[in-house]
Amino acid sequence: MYTITDLKPGTAITIDGEPYLVVTSQFGRKSQSKANMQCKLKNLKTGAFIAKNFQGSEKIEPADVGFRRVQYLYSDDDTSTFMDLGSYDQFPLPTEVVEEQKEFLKEGQEVDALMYGEKPIGIKLPSTVTLKVTETMPGVRGDTATGGNKQATLETGLQVNVPLFINEGEMVKVNTETGAYMERASD
Repeated sequence: MYTITDLKPGTAITIDGEPYLVVTSQFGRKSQSKANMQCKLKNLKTGAFIAKNFQGSEKIEPADVGFRRVQYLYSDDDTSTFMDLGSYDQFPLPTEVVEEQKEFLKEGQEVDALMYGEKPIGIKLPSTVTLKVTETMPGVRGDTATGGNKQATLETGLQVNVPLFINEGEMVKVNTETGAYMERASD
């Protein structure tokens, strides 16, 4: 059984016997009241979206889904295309399914596809990804002690705040849940 803290995007749950995928989740707490999690859910059978609010002590049943290792190939306006690394079959996922994860995907990257039966319904990213800085202001010698940040654009188009000493062309690790810079990546 899941608790509300397990309800992260990409998690599959069962509500009234129907499988749902958590698309977005927002943790909340109102003054002295219990914690809650506001979620946008997608029905894995019908594709319909619903909004649901889960309370702090509520137990949520996981859906019977599996994972399969896939490789991200490319995206166009409507879909993102992946290849099953076991069978080499290619399959598209609608842009709205991977929209929030797309900024962490680069061509050739391996991720886990969430499968309901034999149908791919989403992806699960690793907790961190390593991406190349493509655009940022030049770093200045001595900036490491100030603790300041600057905006950087990464190879996927994701924008993050990085320390002042990070330069274009460097690789950085980014947390896929928060979208925050973690550290400079070793080559």
